[in-house]
Amino acid sequence: MLPGKSFCFVQFENEKLSQKVFEQFNGSLPIAQDNKPIYLQYTKNIPDVTNTFNEHPQGLIIINDFINEDEEMILLGLYNFETSKECMTLKKRLTKSYGYQFNYDNNNVSKNDPLSENIPKECDFLWTRLSEKSNLKHFKPDQLTINYYKPGDGIAPHIDTHSAFEGPILSLSLGSSAVMEFKLKDKRANIFLPQRSLAILSGESRYCWSHAIIGRKYDIIPKQGRFTVHKRSVRTSFTFRKVLQGECNCDYPEYCDSYAKLNENNNLTGNIAESIEKKYVHTVYECIADHFDTTRNKPWPGVVKFLNTFDLGSIIIDVGCGNGKNIGICENILSIGCDYSKGLLDVCKNRDLEVFCCNCLSVPLKDSSVDGAISIAVIHHLANYERRKKAIEEMIRILFIGGKGLIYVWAKDQYKKDKQKSKYIKQQRQESNSFSSPCENIQIENDVSLPVHVNRTTFQHQDMLVPWIKKDKINKNDDETGNCKENETYLRFYHTFEEKELFNMCLEIENIKIVDYYYDEGNWCCIFEKIK
Repeated sequence: MLPGKSFCFVQFENEKLSQKVFEQFNGSLPIAQDNKPIYLQYTKNIPDVTNTFNEHPQGLIIINDFINEDEEMILLGLYNFETSKECMTLKKRLTKSYGYQFNYDNNNVSKNDPLSENIPKECDFLWTRLSEKSNLKHFKPDQLTINYYKPGDGIAPHIDTHSAFEGPILSLSLGSSAVMEFKLKDKRANIFLPQRSLAILSGESRYCWSHAIIGRKYDIIPKQGRFTVHKRSVRTSFTFRKVLQGECNCDYPEYCDSYAKLNENNNLTGNIAESIEKKYVHTVYECIADHFDTTRNKPWPGVVKFLNTFDLGSIIIDVGCGNGKNIGICENILSIGCDYSKGLLDVCKNRDLEVFCCNCLSVPLKDSSVDGAISIAVIHHLANYERRKKAIEEMIRILFIGGKGLIYVWAKDQYKKDKQKSKYIKQQRQESNSFSSPCENIQIENDVSLPVHVNRTTFQHQDMLVPWIKKDKINKNDDETGNCKENETYLRFYHTFEEKELFNMCLEIENIKIVDYYYDEGNWCCIFEKIK
């Protein structure tokens, strides 16, 4: 038997016996669902069965026999779906809400429009029981949804909206057992929910994994190391939630509507993010390329150490190579670079370095074509979470399996290691910076504004504009464009990273493993390996 499938495999002792069974039973033996006949077909081999019951989402807790039979009957008697006309009829089940009406269109509630019926007092004993059998000592929900499933009914895959409810969501199974299917990207987990058990969804299982009850009359479940069939009866689920006042502040921004709303409110999504990067990154580096080159002439020791780990003849690409200071420093490898700035690429070409022009979000190399990739002080110039993650995924795409990558991004905390100042803070000096207040904001576009950082001071914000005062040389294109002037202050967009931010972003990408994560002179650094 295969979990989640409506067919199974039968192996016979010999070919003659299999032929006999085929001739007598194919299309005529009525033992399938609803007494329908089974149909047989030969196969050359039996596939490997992935036991999805062995997968268990982080944060999911199943408490068996959470209530007894008498308590189950009391709860089932609270509402009669067979006779009542007040329940909501959905495509594959009946449902009844208390406290707040659950809206299945957006998996949310109207927080300002509570129902007149609160959670029945007959449920109160559950919270004492919950404090005794779990770590939820003071949890008391204010929203209850009762779902009534006949055999064959189900509920579509969904994640309860982050901003709607607080962390844990509780589901009590009454009347029958069932299998709940969890899914996170290409991961699958089938979780058997016994009758009278309580499922607690918290952490990843609450915020990242979708969950569903597949509409079927039979479930394939594990039993004594094998699989067997479990026939569903009428199942009633009591799902308890606590309505969240305010916005969600979880650790899973990729799945969080509050995070998306924050980005939307700041307009740092889509075309706005691209516009910010064009004006406050790409254009600025074209103007300051020559001056930037004079300040960047020595590769960082951590980068050199990483590059020295590669074998003779390895191909390494520096994505966002700038003036090429990290290219050609190790003789045993072939180093190439790419950057969006024509001015910086001209600096590289004048040094006979192998470089080409591209955006770090779209590197024109084939899949699995390099042994190593580095991104040094680049990703923090991207204006939103999705674009920063996309840049990492693009590095991974071009790596061979077994290839390694290194990322450096600016840390928000510049005092992290032993509370010592980073070089950036140590190099405090008087500069003719017209932006002196850390609270000063620059209007970017429409309602979007960003704070301007005061150079060589601690960072007060994650998203900000950092001044660059151009000195010495004048860019050779200045006279043509009229946009770049000597001793003028230019503003570059930066997103500074919290301690685990880069780590968690890499952790979300399933085809790599993190080899090392560390702090180096005001930067968060991650070394990863592509594993599939």
